[in-house]
Amino acid sequence: MWETHRTRADLFHEGMTRREITASVRGGELIRARRDRYLPADAPDPVVRAVRVGGRLTCLSLLEMLEVFVLENSRLHVHLTPRASRMRSPHNRKKRLDLSKPHGTRLHWEALPEDPGSATCVDIVVAVAQAVICQTPRAAVASIDSALNKKLLTEAQVAEVFALIPARYSVLRSLIDGRSQSGPETFVRLMLRALGCTFDLQVAFDDVGFVDLVVDGWLVIECDSRQHHSDWAQQLKDYRRDLALARHGYAVLRLTAQDIMNRPDEVMQAIAGLTARNGS
Repeated sequence: MWETHRTRADLFHEGMTRREITASVRGGELIRARRDRYLPADAPDPVVRAVRVGGRLTCLSLLEMLEVFVLENSRLHVHLTPRASRMRSPHNRKKRLDLSKPHGTRLHWEALPEDPGSATCVDIVVAVAQAVICQTPRAAVASIDSALNKKLLTEAQVAEVFALIPARYSVLRSLIDGRSQSGPETFVRLMLRALGCTFDLQVAFDDVGFVDLVVDGWLVIECDSRQHHSDWAQQLKDYRRDLALARHGYAVLRLTAQDIMNRPDEVMQAIAGLTARNGS
């Protein structure tokens, strides 16, 4: 199991000989991430690289691997214990990591609530807490929403997350809602809140199914990703859902994830224009 690394002593205890260990590494059955740190061949690449550095995977890198929403991340996030030493490049175990210029690597030195032992990743609570600090407020809320929605984080653990980070982040706690099924959906929800709209999430219609958001009792907002709405068959299904909603008296605004995340001001203005006109 890649969730923990093994030492040479561990492998001896399991009955392997030096020759068998060497053969397993050469044959690709074991990965020697760094000196005296072995991982199985199926260990995810981010985990291997984090162990090679000398720590464990954390923060945005771990959330990405678990398919939790992260707005953007271009670095490998590695947690190190305060006494960690001999850090290596995530790409080459023979090359020292330059701590003054750890290009492409974000090192986290915070003390952990519990001894990580031989774990290759930090606990999800720690990862989410660090991700809050490493992101913008709206992205942090979206990541927590996502972790909740995927059942990787519980409501009780949300309190643990905020206990690990500075008190100034506590203002975000009231914005969290695990019903959001995507990061863009969280972003739109936060826009609606800022506009003072009333809204509900994941509303069910008998002949339609669930819709992302219903705003002010008349406007349905759907947050579409390219992944799930790129082929014609899916688009045709969406159009027919919109027709059914129109029969119920609802207008539909379809927003792309790309616009929600990259052109938020325009999206917010569009929602404001629609809701203001209906309210006049």
